Amino acid sequence: MQQTIEAIYRIEFARLVASLTRLVRDVGLAEDLAQDALVAALEQWPSSGVPENPGAWLMAAAKRKAIDRIRRDRLLDRKRGEIAEARRKMEDDLDARLDDDIGDDLLRLVFMTCHPALPVEARVALTLRLVGGLTVAEIARGLLAAEPAIAQRIVRAKRTLATTKVPFEVPRGAELGERLNAVLGVLYLVFNEGYTATAGEDWMRPALCLEALRLSRVLAGLLPGETEVLGLVALMEIQASRLKARTGPKVVRLFEQDRALWDRILIRRGLDALDRAATLRGPRGPYLLQAEIAACHARARAPEETDWPRIVSLY
Repeated sequence: MQQTIEAIYRIEFARLVASLTRLVRDVGLAEDLAQDALVAALEQWPSSGVPENPGAWLMAAAKRKAIDRIRRDRLLDRKRGEIAEARRKMEDDLDARLDDDIGDDLLRLVFMTCHPALPVEARVALTLRLVGGLTVAEIARGLLAAEPAIAQRIVRAKRTLATTKVPFEVPRGAELGERLNAVLGVLYLVFNEGYTATAGEDWMRPALCLEALRLSRVLAGLLPGETEVLGLVALMEIQASRLKARTGPKVVRLFEQDRALWDRILIRRGLDALDRAATLRGPRGPYLLQAEIAACHARARAPEETDWPRIVSLY
């Protein structure tokens, strides 16, 4: 039962943190409340059974914990007017709120964890923690860093977001493009660290690749009209299709790989993302161009079938 509860919690974690951040306007407090809800589930579900809608149950438990914390938190007591309004909102029409703006909240959380106010390494750790739902231990293993260092990095990042009063919102206009580049850069960095590790004994860390790909798919679902988001998804899908073929005593180079080991499902998903991007007729940025180059290799069943003129034109 504990494994089942933890699996459900990991699925719901990012949505919980996103919605709670909208309510309490503090990403650190939102994470604490989500973890309190997990403790409640571990205490109650073994005897009562898993509820029909576990996500709603966890959110309701977290909101009850939020009310309790608000009552005893002296810092929030100084903001009595805001607390009263937040409490009223938390208690009103809970079921309707659970379904409102979930996608928008998750998107806001992504932009918050990748905010330029944070150093790049802090953005990576905080995004993997709050959006990816990875534990500190998992992040430390993935980034080959000490757990205390990762924990401190995350704590400092959340403190910075709070002290600089970073708004929980999706930027608009010209700022959206600038901030979106920061988000894509974090996901690209995580994927590349898994695809060609810069430290440690392993040539690759596939778990990081797959986590970056999962988060990129989520972002593409939230921003379906952004060509560069689709370009990044396409690039990751195609590159990830080669992971098994790159395994060996050392990294197996592209033209030496057994192409029968390439994952054709991932290749098809990548090509589909490129097709969707083509229908948007948006600007062809660096991620889209890299994906188109990768697609030339993915379409070739053998090295000699590679469309080199197309690759040259893309470069």
